[in-house]
Amino acid sequence: MDYNRVQQIINSPELIQVTYHGIPVYIQSLDSNNIATVFPLDNLDDIQSVDIAGLVE
Repeated sequence: MDYNRVQQIINSPELIQVTYHGIPVYIQSLDSNNIATVFPLDNLDDIQSVDIAGLVE
C-alpha cells in the first residue's frame, strides 16, 4: 500500500478493512519512513510497527 492511501485510511471516519499478511488490523499511525503502527483487531494489546508494503486493503 502506498503512503498516501495509508494516510487516507487513518483520516477516514469510516472503518476500512486492511490486512497485514492476512490478519485484519487497525492502523493507528504512520511515520515518514513508511512504517505504520498497527494492532490486530482480535488482539488490541498487540501493537506492532510494520512496513506499509505489507498492508493490503
